[in-house]
Amino acid sequence: MQGFGQAAVGLFYRFAASGALPASWFRTTDAQRVARAKRTGRLNLEIVSHCWQYGHLLTYQLGSLVNHRTDKLHVTMTVYHAAGDEPVTRLLRFFEKIEVPNVAWNWVSLPKERLFRRSIGRNLAARNTGADWIWFTDADVVFHEGCLDALAELLQGRDDALVYPRTPRSTSLLTEDHDILREGRTGPAVRRIPLEAFPLRGPTLDKATGPYQIAHGDVARALGYCASIDFYQRPAPRWRKAYEDRAFRWLLGTHGTPIDVPGVCRIRHVAKGRYRTDSLTGRLRTFMQKRRDRQA
Repeated sequence: MQGFGQAAVGLFYRFAASGALPASWFRTTDAQRVARAKRTGRLNLEIVSHCWQYGHLLTYQLGSLVNHRTDKLHVTMTVYHAAGDEPVTRLLRFFEKIEVPNVAWNWVSLPKERLFRRSIGRNLAARNTGADWIWFTDADVVFHEGCLDALAELLQGRDDALVYPRTPRSTSLLTEDHDILREGRTGPAVRRIPLEAFPLRGPTLDKATGPYQIAHGDVARALGYCASIDFYQRPAPRWRKAYEDRAFRWLLGTHGTPIDVPGVCRIRHVAKGRYRTDSLTGRLRTFMQKRRDRQA
C-alpha cells in the first residue's frame, strides 16, 4: 500500500506540473521576484551531473573538460555519486589528479537512496552554488570544442531565470558492443569522441529538458530545485525517472529561453544501467528509444 501511495503522489505532482494547478500553490518563492544580477566578464559556471553505473559515459564528459579547455569561464564540475559504485569512484580518483586551468573538480558522495532521486542532489547544488549560472545535466552529455567559450559569450549580461541549448547534437542509439561504450569501460582515461559522431538529429528543443537546464545562480539559490515539494526530496530505493524536470520549469514559471550554443553533445545508448534491462520498464524503454531513433 505504501508503494501505491507514493505512486499516487507522484502522479498528482505530474498532473499539477502539467499546468493543471497554479504553481503559486506549491512554491514559497516567486522566481520573477528574485533579484537577478546581469553579470559580465569571466563568469562562474557550475555543471552538475549525477552518476550511477554510468562511469563509461562520465569518462567522456569529464574528458571533454580536459580536451576542450576554456579561459572564458571558471567551471566547477560537480558529480554526485554513491559509495559502492567502484568504476565511478575509480574514475573520479583518476580525474581529480588532473589539473585543468579554470576547472575545479567537486565530487559529492551521497547514500545511493538519495542519489536515486536526482532532484535531491540538484537541490543541494542549487542552494549551495556560488556560481553565476548552474547547468543541470546528465553524465552522458559531452561539451565539445568551443561549447563553453560560446556559452560564456551568450550568458554575458543576461538575467533569464533559465536558458537551454536550442540544438544539441547526439549519437545514434548505441548498443552495448559499440566501440564508444566498450572503450569507456576499459578503465579511467582521458578520451574524446569526434564531433562527426554527434550529428544534429530531429527538431530543435522547445523547452529546457533533463540535461539541458541552465539556471541563473541567483534563482537557483533562492528556489533550489523543487525544494518546496517534499515528495521530490525524499530518498528512493531505486533510480527514479526524473519527472521533476517538468516541475522545476513549472515552479520557475518558464520553459526557458533557447540560446544557440554549439557543441552540446549527448551519447545515446540502448541499455540503461540504472534500470533492470529484463524488467517490463526496461524493455519498454528500449523499444521506445529504438522507435524514436528510426523516426529521427
